[in-house]
Amino acid sequence: MRHLSRRTLLATGAALPLFAIGTGKANAAEFSYKYANNSPVTHPLTIRTTEAMARIKEKTGGRVDIGVFPNSQLGSDTDMLSQLRSGAIEFFTLSGLILSTLVPVASINGIGFAFKDYGQVWPAMDGALGAHVRAEIAKRGLYAFAKQYDNGYRQITSAAKPIKTPEDLNGFKIRVPPSPLWTAMFKAFGASPTSINFSETYSALQTRIVDGQENPLAIIEAAKLYEVQKYLAVTNHMWDGFWFLANKKAWDALPENLRGIVETEINASAVVQRDDIFKLNTSLRGALSAKGLEFVDVDPQAFRAALKKAGFYAEWKEKFGAEAWGVLEGAVGALS
Repeated sequence: MRHLSRRTLLATGAALPLFAIGTGKANAAEFSYKYANNSPVTHPLTIRTTEAMARIKEKTGGRVDIGVFPNSQLGSDTDMLSQLRSGAIEFFTLSGLILSTLVPVASINGIGFAFKDYGQVWPAMDGALGAHVRAEIAKRGLYAFAKQYDNGYRQITSAAKPIKTPEDLNGFKIRVPPSPLWTAMFKAFGASPTSINFSETYSALQTRIVDGQENPLAIIEAAKLYEVQKYLAVTNHMWDGFWFLANKKAWDALPENLRGIVETEINASAVVQRDDIFKLNTSLRGALSAKGLEFVDVDPQAFRAALKKAGFYAEWKEKFGAEAWGVLEGAVGALS
């Protein structure tokens, strides 16, 4: 499959409808399912999953038709997770850090400053660490696909002042997703984190309910957060990915041969989307600078040392348990 340039990604996304990105009439299929996400239509997650759904319909001879509902059209992350569990939607992509409200260990990949680079991320998440998390997800009546989609390394943006050192976070009002790990990490820095669903983030920044937020560059651009923020600290403080999740009952209702096609195509798109995100995040610095964001390079080791001093790693080692923490440190080295 060809790789998408940033311009092609944006052009393709802009051409997508504002409502469900369907692949045909729902009543024409034997299995008519819905897939939802919180990503803008221009984001590689939406573009690549939409491509996967088209291939699935073709390769199943029209028996499986999965409509795509991007950009939080079906509700907030927490709303859509509830819908997934009840069967109101059949598929949903969600950050493990938000999924942790249901599956606590799902946030382990978001431990602050744990993954040095992608050379550590994908072997861990495609290997032992990912398998450990998927097994825990299965216990909650959900099915997690083997390949995660990439959300990227997260950066901190601010409006009033640049974030240069851990001390600059003291008292800083920052939006975080509804996740205990995110809240705990920024509290360890002395910040004042506020849990806000992504769909409400722009307005929260615009009205100064919070002073800043943190997200990967691709999300910052796609959601136009540069319009309400002035500075961006290149912290790479967390790596974040999207689990592609299925309602277990709906998943089991598919015959085995159809499940094989769906899983193959979803996982194949995940691998391509990872490359999209990597290229996008490495090319966006110039684009976002041109739109007014001032980039600030920081020393990540200073932030990691501050977390260790605050007891953050020791606290979360105890919460996750020795087994899960051991799998994480097996991939990234000693943290606590």
